[in-house]
Amino acid sequence: MDQTDSYPVKLYIYDMSKGMARQLSPLLLGRQLDGIWHTAIVVHEKEFFFVGEGINNCPPGGTPLGEPDSIVDLGSTEVSMEIFMAYLISLAESTYRSGTYNLFEHNCNTFSNEVAQFLTGNPIPLYITDLPSEVLSTPFGQALRPLLDSFVINPGGNNITGQQ
Repeated sequence: MDQTDSYPVKLYIYDMSKGMARQLSPLLLGRQLDGIWHTAIVVHEKEFFFVGEGINNCPPGGTPLGEPDSIVDLGSTEVSMEIFMAYLISLAESTYRSGTYNLFEHNCNTFSNEVAQFLTGNPIPLYITDLPSEVLSTPFGQALRPLLDSFVINPGGNNITGQQ
């Protein structure tokens, strides 16, 4: 009988607002937001995420953001580290290359969702992927969009293609 290795896949979730979104969103947006989410996929004992200069990685919890606010178990994968790195490099050279980051439409959460589905067949939670459209559906979100479009979240780490 053939033994196939299985590797746990986790979603690390960070609130970039450090609780301020929960406090200020009702006043500013007229609706409650629980956080401004940055996510990363943890698999093969590394944390992988998308930032302005591309796909980065570090030891789990090893960014300046520290420990995640929550961790979601996405299941497991049989994708080996070698196949996963080839997949990430292809993403880093196409869809998730340096300079393609957009806070609302092409961000760390878009990346985490795509990678989670590749590894496990499961998406990340909707409250994370729906956040940009929720913010943009408010008058304040629309007014801030030109400013926010220029934001790039970069918690550090090492670029997987070696480029900075």
